[in-house]
Amino acid sequence: MNFLTIGHRGVMGVEPENTLRSFVAAQRAGLDLIELDLHLSKDGALVVMHDAEVDRTTDGSGPIAEKTLAELRALDAGRGERVPVFEEVLEAVRAPLQAEIKDVAAARALAEVMRARDLTTRVEVSSFHDEALTEIARLVPGVRTALVASRYGTEVVDRAFAAGAATVCLNIRRLTLEIVEHARASGLRILGWVVNTQEHLRLVRALELDGATTDYPEIKRTGRFTA
Repeated sequence: MNFLTIGHRGVMGVEPENTLRSFVAAQRAGLDLIELDLHLSKDGALVVMHDAEVDRTTDGSGPIAEKTLAELRALDAGRGERVPVFEEVLEAVRAPLQAEIKDVAAARALAEVMRARDLTTRVEVSSFHDEALTEIARLVPGVRTALVASRYGTEVVDRAFAAGAATVCLNIRRLTLEIVEHARASGLRILGWVVNTQEHLRLVRALELDGATTDYPEIKRTGRFTA
């Protein structure tokens, strides 16, 4: 089985996260999949950013939901990069994408783009929120979904199964063999995050996970990590 290497917000360890520059670098590094995050702007654009506020990753401040796309475009997202929208990422890279949505509203907006562009084979949709996965599955037949969890027990497998997800993306710091075995018994794919050291890599390999999300491209190039 191939071990998937997933670029976390592109390659956020070396480039500004969730920018076109970061996504292009992830593709150039040969990562198998690129992970990104989506929020809705005040005027309904699918904006690529992790936090609900712009403060940490740009030179602006305040909630994304209270800013228009034009206002968001005026911000510096790092090294002169602009805040991208999802459609721009689709054009900038050819790699498969894992798009994390934060709520049902984002699920509905993403569903429109996925249906219009026939993205069910290229884009996997992930979320911490079961109802967001259920909603996009209802709106986009055949969509592949993944439940993300940071603090969890074996119940995360049951939640994923109930939401119709084929994958669980799990914080490796809480991962146990019991959870892995439960996921395998339920037929789920298991991805670990965030794998940035050789110790983390040894762990996910020992647990025989299907892949790892990393901030650094070295996982693909050499199998070695920079802490």
